[in-house]
Amino acid sequence: MSTFATEIESGMRFEFGKNWKEYLSTLTDEKQIISRQSMAELLETDDLEGKTFLDIGSGSGLSSLSARSMGATVSSFDFDPNSVECTRSLKASFFEEDKDWSVTEGSVLDKEFLESLGQFDIVYSWGVLHHTGSMWEAISNASERVRPGGTFFIALYNDQGKKSVMWKRVKEIYCSGTLGRWAMSAVFLPYFAFWQLVQSVRTGTNSFREYKQNRGMNVTHDWYDWLGGLPFEVAGIEETVEFMRERGFELKNLKSANGSLGNNEFVFKRV
Repeated sequence: MSTFATEIESGMRFEFGKNWKEYLSTLTDEKQIISRQSMAELLETDDLEGKTFLDIGSGSGLSSLSARSMGATVSSFDFDPNSVECTRSLKASFFEEDKDWSVTEGSVLDKEFLESLGQFDIVYSWGVLHHTGSMWEAISNASERVRPGGTFFIALYNDQGKKSVMWKRVKEIYCSGTLGRWAMSAVFLPYFAFWQLVQSVRTGTNSFREYKQNRGMNVTHDWYDWLGGLPFEVAGIEETVEFMRERGFELKNLKSANGSLGNNEFVFKRV
């Protein structure tokens, strides 16, 4: 049995890939456009022609698709076999037989595998490295794939202190088995839906429909991703910036979670 399968069996890991397969059934042209726009906003360019792009933890493959559509030569990999299948499926749909987009299975904690890939102009890992079980090691390994002068784009769960400890326990129960999954879904899905409705009332919009403005994502698939997302680690903004500074990176752009349970998004440049 593979390491991935063993961790799923023991309740240590959530099957993100299965959730991504469900998400791809909802993918629209509009969501693809939003994904590209979101990436371009933080990279401060919508032209990646001539750039090499490494997508660590490619998931559905949507970010890789965005980068390839913007002109980059893309390398995608994921630890979850189902996520690899999703990315390959998306590539086949939009860039079949394209030699400038490769998709492989691998782990960001496997330094030998990473070194075999080389270095890249842009290394991208959105909401992935905090799910490895060894976040700081994963961040360090990923950063080494950035060429001098290159860009490192990562998103990490915001550290909320005691709230983060509570959410980790929720995820552990969810991944413990069928009973735990049903119990946490029964408690938290109505809770999430309620606050989504509150947001609709506050803003005067349909927040369920508007949620896709968040990188082209789907709200219900993100709920399940959040409930089950093990392994789970968090990081504060200052400690992340300092960690990267010690490795020769300077912060170029930041999108803060503003104290919420979401992701802080960082764009670093390797000096």
